[in-house]
Amino acid sequence: MSETLVLPIPALNLAGSLEQYIQTVSRFPLLSSEEETSLGRRLRDHNDLNAAQQLILSHLRLVVSIARQYNGYGLPQADLIQEGNIGLMKAVRRFDPERGVRLVSFAMHWIKAEIHEYVLKNWRLVKIATTKAQRKLFFGLRSLKPGFGSLSAKETAEVARQLGVRPEDVSEMEMRLSGQDISLEPQEDSEEQQYAPIAYLTDDSLEPVEQMSQREQERLSSDGLGAALSQLDERSRRIISARWLQDEDHHGATLHDLANEFGVSAERIRQIEQRALAKLKTSLSTNL
Repeated sequence: MSETLVLPIPALNLAGSLEQYIQTVSRFPLLSSEEETSLGRRLRDHNDLNAAQQLILSHLRLVVSIARQYNGYGLPQADLIQEGNIGLMKAVRRFDPERGVRLVSFAMHWIKAEIHEYVLKNWRLVKIATTKAQRKLFFGLRSLKPGFGSLSAKETAEVARQLGVRPEDVSEMEMRLSGQDISLEPQEDSEEQQYAPIAYLTDDSLEPVEQMSQREQERLSSDGLGAALSQLDERSRRIISARWLQDEDHHGATLHDLANEFGVSAERIRQIEQRALAKLKTSLSTNL
């Protein structure tokens, strides 16, 4: 048997009449407990899709009833019913007639789960609830919030108590609910260009490929410099290091400092430095 049942049920056309669909599904007869058990066994044991269809048709009015509870989210009622019908078909697929539980009780969970998922995906462009706890808080706050204004500290504490969460969690979710989607880029000829997110979210750093190229170049330069320095005599290497290879916290040594260190004139240090730099330049250009 397939994971999701695909059966002919009354078409719910967005261009048609929702009321006509509701009237149609309300005419399907309810099943007795014995009928439901018999149909469930036929579906489970013989993959009888006819039995599955009867189980689904008799519970379509349940989907309509549950979908009406989510009218406050600004989403089309027809879409909510469609999603609920998917949940109903999943419930019928998993229904075990031997557990002694009526399908109506079992199916409510699956219907609500599908509608919840649809609401969370389509209520905002950006998801505002991703974890199970956040989803519970999202729907709980929507049902318990007395109006469209902000909650007072007392109201926040009461909602938190009823939902079994911290007042801070309620305040954070309320802030998410009251937020609005903002266009990343401004409309053409808009005077708000400097305030659009694209104006301050642009990353000015190098692209990944450029970063890798830059790091590789730095690595090669560092390796090449080390190799070039190794070709200098000890005194020349000491002069170049002291003059040019100090970190930001240390200033390079002066010609006179090195002259005193080696017991020669500053002019002599300058000559050694110039020859060493020329040799380094030649070595680096060859290696790179």
